[in-house]
Amino acid sequence: MRLHRLDITAFGPFGATQEIDFDALSAAGLFLLHGPTGAGKTSVLDAVCYALYGAVPGARQSPGTSLRSDHAPVDLPTEVRLELTVGGRRLEITRRPAQPRPKKRGGGHTTEKAQSLLRVYDAEQGWQAQSRSHQEIGEEITQLIGMSREQFCQVVLLPQGDFARFLRADAEARGKLLGRLFDTRRFAAVEERLAELRRIAENQVRAGDDQVLALAQRIAQAAGPAGAEYPMPQVQPGEPGLADAVLEWAATARSSARERLDIATQALSAAESRHVAARSALDSERELAALQQRYAETRRRAAASEAGRSGHDEDQDQLRRARRADRVAPALELRDEAERAYRRASAARDRSRSRLPDTLADAGAEQLTALERGLREELGGLDAARRAERRSADIDSERTALERQARADDELIRDAEGWLAGWEDTRTGLLARIEAAQEAATRAEALAGRLDPARRRLDAARRRDALAAEAAGADDRLGEAREHALGTRQHWLDVRERRLRDIAAELARGLVEGEACAVCGSADHPRPARAGDGHVDQATEDAAEAAHRRAEIARTEAEHALGSVRERYAAARAEAVETADTAADADADAGGAVDPSVATLAALVDTLTREHAQAYRTAAGTHTAREALTAAEREQAQRAEDRQQAERRVSARTSRREGLDVEQASLEEVLVQARGGSGSVTEHAALLQNRVVLLAEAATTVREEESAAARLKEADDRLADAAFRAGFDTPQAAADTLLGDLGQRALQHRIDAWQAEAAAVADRLAETGARAAADRAPAAPDAAQQVHDGAERLLRDASAALASARERCAELGRLSRRAAEEVRGLGPVREEHERVARLAGLTAGTSADNERKMRLESYVLAARLEQVAAAATARLRRMSSGRYELVHSDARAGGRRSGLGLHVIDAWTGRERDTATLSGGETFFASLALALGLADVVTDEAGGVRLDTLFIDEGFGSLDEQTLDEVLDVLDSLRERDRSVGIVSHVGDLRRRIPAQLEVVKERDGSAVRHRVSDGISD
Repeated sequence: MRLHRLDITAFGPFGATQEIDFDALSAAGLFLLHGPTGAGKTSVLDAVCYALYGAVPGARQSPGTSLRSDHAPVDLPTEVRLELTVGGRRLEITRRPAQPRPKKRGGGHTTEKAQSLLRVYDAEQGWQAQSRSHQEIGEEITQLIGMSREQFCQVVLLPQGDFARFLRADAEARGKLLGRLFDTRRFAAVEERLAELRRIAENQVRAGDDQVLALAQRIAQAAGPAGAEYPMPQVQPGEPGLADAVLEWAATARSSARERLDIATQALSAAESRHVAARSALDSERELAALQQRYAETRRRAAASEAGRSGHDEDQDQLRRARRADRVAPALELRDEAERAYRRASAARDRSRSRLPDTLADAGAEQLTALERGLREELGGLDAARRAERRSADIDSERTALERQARADDELIRDAEGWLAGWEDTRTGLLARIEAAQEAATRAEALAGRLDPARRRLDAARRRDALAAEAAGADDRLGEAREHALGTRQHWLDVRERRLRDIAAELARGLVEGEACAVCGSADHPRPARAGDGHVDQATEDAAEAAHRRAEIARTEAEHALGSVRERYAAARAEAVETADTAADADADAGGAVDPSVATLAALVDTLTREHAQAYRTAAGTHTAREALTAAEREQAQRAEDRQQAERRVSARTSRREGLDVEQASLEEVLVQARGGSGSVTEHAALLQNRVVLLAEAATTVREEESAAARLKEADDRLADAAFRAGFDTPQAAADTLLGDLGQRALQHRIDAWQAEAAAVADRLAETGARAAADRAPAAPDAAQQVHDGAERLLRDASAALASARERCAELGRLSRRAAEEVRGLGPVREEHERVARLAGLTAGTSADNERKMRLESYVLAARLEQVAAAATARLRRMSSGRYELVHSDARAGGRRSGLGLHVIDAWTGRERDTATLSGGETFFASLALALGLADVVTDEAGGVRLDTLFIDEGFGSLDEQTLDEVLDVLDSLRERDRSVGIVSHVGDLRRRIPAQLEVVKERDGSAVRHRVSDGISD
C-alpha cells in the first residue's frame, strides 16, 4: 500500500483546503512531519485513517466529538480525499462526515448525512466511480489492505508511546493489544463456546435431575398414605447417587400401594352384598305404596263420574235436537239470501228513480223502455251536425295559421330589404381586409429574412464578450505560469549548485573502511568530507528538476490555451460585425458598425421580432377574410331568394282566405238548427246520451226488484214446509236450535270423555291386587329409601377407594417407568458434561492438566508474540550495536497465568532481564524495533499486503546522537524494499538530518501544511 496524495478540507484544526503530496515526500524514502504542539500533526494521520475506514483512531472518535474544523466557514464542507495504490489498483477515496449546513430555504441549520465515494483509475478511461455505499467501500478497503482499523493504526501509524507501555505492561495488557492486532477472537470464542457448552451441559444435567426429582414429587403425591410412611430421599440436583435413591424409593412406594389395593377389593365385595339387599326391600315398599295410592285414586274418580251423570244426559239431548235442526238449515240460508237480494234490488230501484223527473217516479218498466227508444232515435240524427261542427273548427284553425304565416313573411321581407341595402359597403370592407392580409404576408417574409442574421450576430457578440473575459484570464494564468516556471528553474539550478558544492560529502557517505574510493582509489579515508548545513541529496535535486519540468509543461499548456481562446474571440468578433447583403439600411445603421454592442444587437433583434410577429398575425387572417367574403355573397343570394318566395306566398294566402269564408258561412246555417238550446251540437248530443242512460238504468232496476220479490215469497214457503217436516212448530224454533260444527264437536267430546272415564273406573275397581293392597297396613318407602341410601353411599365409597387404589398403582407404575427412562436418558448427558467440562477447564487454564494455567487465546498470542520478538530482535541488534535482543517468556510471574512474558537479553552481561529495566532511550528503540517487527508479522498475517508507507510517532528525543544515527540507519534501510517512512517528531536535530519535511503551521484562522525540500518551501 502506497499513499500518493491527501486533500484535507475543514477537518480538525485545518480551516481551509490543505494538499499533501506523499509522492514528493516519499521520493527520499524518509520524511519528517513536524510542527508545534496542537498544530495538527496527528490530525494528518487521523485524516488518512478516516479516509480509509470512515473513523479516526482511539478516543478521538468518541461520541460527542466532531471532525469538523471550528475555523472553517459555514459554506465550506468538511471533506477528506485520499489517493493511494493498494493491491495493484490506484484508488481515490472521498469521505464527508455528517455535518451541519445552512438550510437552503429559511434560517437555521440542518444536518447533512455522511457521504463516501470510491473511484478507480483506468489507464484508458481515467477515473471511474465504483461505489457510494459506506458499507461496500469499507468492505472493499478492508479486503484490499487485509487489516482492520485497529491493526492499521498499530502497524502503519506506529504509536511509540503505546509500544513503550507494551514493553512494560503485564501479560493481560499485552494480551488485549495482541488480541486486537491478530484478531484472536476466534480462539477466545472457542474458550467462551466451551464454557458455554459446559454451562449448557451442567444445566442439562441439573434439568435432568430436576425432572427426576419432579417425577419423585409426583410419585409421592400419587402414593398418598404410602408416601407418608416412606418419605422421599433428601438429595439435591447434581449430587451423585440421586437416580439410584429415587428409583429404590419408588419401588418401596409401589409395593405399599399394591397392599392397599387388595384391602380395597375385599371392602367393595361386602358393600355390594349390603346394597343388593337394601335395593330389594326398597322396591317392595315402593310397589305396595303405588297399589294403595292407585286404589284410593280410583275411588275418588268413581265418585266424580257419578256426580257428572245428569250433565251427560243433558248434553246427549241437546246434540239430538241440534242434528234435527241441521235438516232445516239449507232452507233458512236460502230464505236469508233471497231477502238480502230483494233489499239490494229495492235500494237500486229507488236510486235510479231519484234521478228521473217527478212525472216518471211511478212509471213502469215498459214505459221507461219506450222513452229510451225515442231518445236514441233523436241522438242518431245528430251525426251529420257533429261533422259540420268539426269542419267549422278546422276552418278557424287554418285561418289562424294563415295569419301567423303572413306575419312571418312580412318580417322576413323587411329584414331582407334592410340587409340588402348595406351589401355594397360590406363587400367593399371584406375586399380591403383581403388586400391588407396579402401585403402583411409579403412583409412577414421579408422580416424573417432579416431576423435570422440579426440573431446570429447577437449570439456572436455574446460569445465575443465572454471570450474576451476568458482571454484576459488566460493571459493572467500564462503570466503566472511563466513566473512559476522561471522560479522553479532558478530553484532547480540553485539546488543543483548546492549539491555540487557538497558532492564530496555525498561521495564520502559511500566510503567503506578498507574499500577503495571511487574517486581517488585509495583504501584509506583519513578525513572524509562531511555535509554542511543545508546539504542537498540526489532525491531533492530530482524533485526540484521534476517541479521545473511540471512548471514548463504548465506554461506550455497556458500558452496553448491562450492561443485557442484568442482564435475563437477573433472568429466571434468577425461574425458579430458582418452585415448580410440582403439586410435593410436600417439594420446596417443599427448594428452594422464596428464591434456593435450586445445591447444594440439585442434591441435590433427585439424590434424585428415584434414587427415580424405583428405582420405574421395580420397575414394569418387572409384565409379568414376570403371565407368571410364567400359567406357574405352566399348570404346575399339567399336573402334575395327568400324575399321573392315570401312575396309569392302572400298572393296565395289571399285566395285561400276568401274560399274559407264562403265555406264557413254555409256550415253555420246547419249548426244553428242542430244545437237546439245548447251551446254546441256536441253539448246537445251529450245531454241526450245522459237521458238515455238514466232511462235504461231505471227500467233495469224496476225489473230486477220485481224478480227479487217473487224469489223471496218462494223461499218463505219452502222454509215453512222444511220446519214442519223436521218436527218444529215454527221456522224460528228451528233457527234457535241450530248449532255449528264446532258446538256439536264440543258436545260430542264431553259425552265421549264421560263415557271413557266411567269405563276406566269400572275396570280399575275390578282389580284384585289393588283391593288386597288397600286392606294391608300403610307402606313405609321413606324408611326403606334411607336404608338403601346408606348402603349405596358405602358402595360408592368402597368403589372410589378401589378405583383410587388401582389408579394409584397404575400411576406409580407409569411414573416409575418414566423415572427409569429419565435416568437412562440422563446417562449420555452426564458423560457429555464430564467431557465438555474437562475441555473447558483445559482451554480456560483452570484444569490440573494445564500445568502453566495458560488460556487457549494466550497460547496462540504467545506464539504470535514469539514471532514478533524474533522479527524485532533483527532490528534491535542494529539499533543497540548488537547488545540487546527480545525474547518471549512463558514463565509465570507472581502467581499469575503464564504465556505473554517479554524479556530482553543483554549481550554485555549475558543475562535475561525484564524490559522494564531499560532506560528511556533504550525503551524507545526497543519499542520501535518491536513496532517494526509487529508490522512485519501483522502484514504477513494479513496475507502479505505490501506496506510502502509507514508513520512513526515521537520518542526520538530520548536518544543520543550515536543511537539516533543507528536508529535512522535502520529506518533508512526500510527503503531497500521501496518503503517510505514518515517520522512525527519535535526533535530539532531531525530537521537537519531529514531534508524532506512536512511542516504543520499553527495560525489564527486554522492550521496549514508546508512542504519543505532542503531550502525550498511550498505551501
